[in-house]
Amino acid sequence: MKVRAQGRVVELLEEREGAALLGIDVDGVMRRAWNFDRLSGPAAVGDRVVLNTVAVELELGTGGVDFVVANLRHRVVEEDEDGRIIKLRYTPVQMAVNPVEAQENPHHRELKGVESLGGSVVITGGLHSQLAPVCATAKAIDPKVRIAYVMTDGAALPIAISSLVKELKAKGLLDVTITTGNTFGGDYEAINVYSGLVAAKYVARADLIVALMGPGIVGTATRLGHTGVEHGQLVNAVGALEGHPVAIPRIFFADVRRRHHGLSHHTVTALGTVALARATVVVASIRDTRAELVASQLHEAGIFDKHDVVVIDNDVTLRALDDAGIAVTTMGRTAEQEPEYFLTAGAAAIYALKSRSKETSK
Repeated sequence: MKVRAQGRVVELLEEREGAALLGIDVDGVMRRAWNFDRLSGPAAVGDRVVLNTVAVELELGTGGVDFVVANLRHRVVEEDEDGRIIKLRYTPVQMAVNPVEAQENPHHRELKGVESLGGSVVITGGLHSQLAPVCATAKAIDPKVRIAYVMTDGAALPIAISSLVKELKAKGLLDVTITTGNTFGGDYEAINVYSGLVAAKYVARADLIVALMGPGIVGTATRLGHTGVEHGQLVNAVGALEGHPVAIPRIFFADVRRRHHGLSHHTVTALGTVALARATVVVASIRDTRAELVASQLHEAGIFDKHDVVVIDNDVTLRALDDAGIAVTTMGRTAEQEPEYFLTAGAAAIYALKSRSKETSK
């Protein structure tokens, strides 16, 4: 299996802040690859580059692209970053960042003694695509609500690879991003999810916090062998910080895999086994037989016992996504194909805003 290749940049297919999608000629074969400026320096047409090709060779769900490991034009890659905390530690691409908690960071004093979210609502989920219906719904209800996205390292690490984040920010549907753990490139960097959550509240001054992994997910068809378990860990983090976790269950009906039909087994494990803190699990009102299936699955998983399950009528989300011109998909399927999935994510935003308004009115 080919895991490395050399080629020449022949085209800049797409440019983003800190990243570019390149067209690469590898021995006469055209390939596409993401280049991240902070890892290998900026790329230009004519550059010779070394590619990591393993995901494409394995036909994994990375969008069918390679990744630039090194640009042979750059003898030295320099950064303006003045931080002393390392992300991607002990790898050839480790980088220094200046996270919000660091003593060198101007926000250090704000966070030094903080260990509570003070009851703030945090929406948690298990897939990156849930971010769009949450943000679009919240902004449709209250255009002034300030939304922060706390990105975990359960999937993609560079936030620049998320076309969804780029689009949401460009359309004013997402205000600020915080990359935690080994993720990087957000408006703020944080060392872990706990400090990222409090930074969202006290540094980013968010009214609504959403915590999810980046694009992609790892699964093995086993109960514990998937990165979706981090959803339960997120619930625990919010609970430990005295916040109010509002959890989005992963609900599919168009997925041919039995383990993901109705309530996904990822949610069963995350909320039924891993989550120890009590969350509000929000489900959108859906059709009778499908609603009965999801309810029975929630009961079997013990989620009704461990958490508070609420059902929300949602006539906002699909219209909000359409009005914003966001054609988001999950596992390649559209909102028309998986309406329950997107409606449930949006329902979490409806519930969260109602909960927040009750808190602020006290």
